[in-house]
Amino acid sequence: MSHWPLRREDITRPAYRSLAQGIAAAIDAGSLRPGDRLPPHRDLAWRLGVSVQTVSRAYEELIRADLISGEVGRGSFVKSGPRETLEVPWFRAAVDARPVDLSMMTPVRLPMIVRAWQDSMRRFAERPPEHAIWSFRPRQGLSTYSGIAAAWLARCGVVVPAQRILLTNGCTPALVIALMSAAQPGDEIATESVTCHTLKPAIRHLNLRLRGIACDARGMLPDALIAAARMPGRKLRAVFLLPSGGGPEARIVDRERREELAAAAAECGLIIIESDVLGPVAPRRPPPVASFAPERSFYFTGLTKCLSPGLRLGFLALPESLAERALNRHLSVAWMATPMVAEIAADWIESGVAGQILIAQRTELLARNRLAQRILGSASLGFNHGLHRWMPLPEGTDEQAVLHAALARGIALAPGSGFAVIDRRPALRLCLGGVSQRELEDALHILATILPGESSALRAFGRGAV
Repeated sequence: MSHWPLRREDITRPAYRSLAQGIAAAIDAGSLRPGDRLPPHRDLAWRLGVSVQTVSRAYEELIRADLISGEVGRGSFVKSGPRETLEVPWFRAAVDARPVDLSMMTPVRLPMIVRAWQDSMRRFAERPPEHAIWSFRPRQGLSTYSGIAAAWLARCGVVVPAQRILLTNGCTPALVIALMSAAQPGDEIATESVTCHTLKPAIRHLNLRLRGIACDARGMLPDALIAAARMPGRKLRAVFLLPSGGGPEARIVDRERREELAAAAAECGLIIIESDVLGPVAPRRPPPVASFAPERSFYFTGLTKCLSPGLRLGFLALPESLAERALNRHLSVAWMATPMVAEIAADWIESGVAGQILIAQRTELLARNRLAQRILGSASLGFNHGLHRWMPLPEGTDEQAVLHAALARGIALAPGSGFAVIDRRPALRLCLGGVSQRELEDALHILATILPGESSALRAFGRGAV
């Protein structure tokens, strides 16, 4: 029970506890947001067929749990104070029946990935790699695995010497290390109008500020970036970019725009932080932005989105001027990447298994994207080998109501608002990799009925038609 508003059939005995749990689940699922006003006691009691005392007792339970606040003369509100719970855009609420989950961006679950894990672990069980078991020296780990890191980065279009590659436990630690190395508390970081969900909390935790930059269909506008950097009193220090299909809008930025953004960053003295979470999934894509300005660029990629979520290894290419600072920052917060994970990654890359998985992923993703285009039409945005599609909704659409309508039909999606910086237009992100192709096809056909093209029909969701 994670929807809002609650219905009479949602309330079980004891009623006050059921009501409190229902409101708490709605807050956790994002159906109730910080600052939302709860109904007055009498109104909610009448709507749910319970006593006013039941509602009062439920609200008291929620106040004690620090989920809501009661303000005399104003009402009861969902707490908007400093809560450390990270708000994630994907589905996570408990439900009776598990939905077809299209909210999490994961690679396709290929049987060959399971076999690769089995083969590697069987070999390591028979002959445990001593350097992976006993290693406690970060620089030794870097030297041991720098070859596979350099090879994978070259596959992504980045050629960098081994001493300027940092191994991390995935892309999120690489992002944090790059931010810590490029900026000081109080500095501003520019990014696209919608961006990855991990950037916003990282910015907040590091006491930085985020500034959204206007985009067009080709990506961030270089002139808008320059204008933002030149505004009086601004402390714009770096620009964070997602040009290779890993951003919410699943956009691959063309070569010319990449060159323009690199030139704009150089003109304004900005550090470039480029996220390439998909790695080499998309064939024949333009060179990374970092390749046009390597002296001022952090570039990172990883293996979780293109090979296996359990293979949490990231490769962070460092600009020469900030390399030592980044290495020290990583030492202070993480010490080193997990050697055994790096050993499995090396096994896959050196044996050619990683390349085979990559080819199989491309084949499967091509089929799934074509399926989505056929069923949903041109309204879904993406590219042929992407892990997800972006679905803009007509202006005035109640995003949460559409999400609830989809969940009621057994489909979980991610809300566009979870990725918004300055672009608050309603949208949905639907991921293609975490379910079977049959489950995906059935879910897409259902979504086609939930997401009609007429804006008036979509607005009906917000008026309680679902």
